[in-house]
Amino acid sequence: MKRTAWLITGLPAWALLGWVCVATALAAPTRTMVDPTGRTVQVPADPRRVVALAPSVTEIVYALGQEGRLAGVTRYSNYPPAAQQLPRVGSYIQLDVERIVALRPDLCIAVKDGNPIAAVEQLQALGIPVYAVNPLDLETVMQSVLALGGLLGAAPRARAVVDDMRARIEKVTARVAQSSRRPSLFFQIGVSPIVSVGSHTFIHTLIELAGGTNVAAGPSPYPRFSREQVIALAPDVIVISAMERTAQFEQVKAEWMQWPAIPAVKHQAVFIAPHDLFERPSPRLVEALEALAAYLHPDLFKERP
Repeated sequence: MKRTAWLITGLPAWALLGWVCVATALAAPTRTMVDPTGRTVQVPADPRRVVALAPSVTEIVYALGQEGRLAGVTRYSNYPPAAQQLPRVGSYIQLDVERIVALRPDLCIAVKDGNPIAAVEQLQALGIPVYAVNPLDLETVMQSVLALGGLLGAAPRARAVVDDMRARIEKVTARVAQSSRRPSLFFQIGVSPIVSVGSHTFIHTLIELAGGTNVAAGPSPYPRFSREQVIALAPDVIVISAMERTAQFEQVKAEWMQWPAIPAVKHQAVFIAPHDLFERPSPRLVEALEALAAYLHPDLFKERP
């Protein structure tokens, strides 16, 4: 017994907390679930301390009205604003396992596309269950909402969120179907160098659903362009959405406005959009779709965002 006690007390504090998490998990009722990635996971029947391992997961939990369960979130979880007050556990691609364990979670919710598998395996080895979703586009976001609704005891709210999303998507697609035009759009996600989005991205899918044509379509997911190449593409609409500071957005827009030969400049169709709205697979992707539709078809959507 003395030998065992010495071994336990010699462990790091975060590992000891992990053993506490194990003991707590064993004492609480659990259930077996298969997450959207196909993994079988033993999860708490009623999780009370949840750590969201990606900003998109944080947004889904809030959309479900289950934010009271959140014990921690990742660094760039900025929506809704209340999420910024929650403890941080590193970025979603570089998780701080010690910090996560210190929050004593009974469940972590991960994303397949982004969270490091080594961190997930370490959490599971400490007895902290990790349930994973894989939101990549509108359809898989809705699948993730339904899955987390079942996980967090909010199935009716999840169905309501998804029904609202589907109704708004159908409204946009029905309205843009009234137009025979498919205006061309250049979507800028990088400033220096200029970077856009290719065919194998969910932003490309949003552009097409919104009734537009992606001038950067092609095999490269994130192609680079010179300014001269963009001018030659002559897009009808330019959307600037990058992680750089807002002040830099304005500077980039001002630089494009010096080229009136570009149809987007000539018709005052150069827009700045929040990067997290377009680049984060959460329920707000519907807002991104509505914004794109309004940028592309101002005659059909009277109020541009």
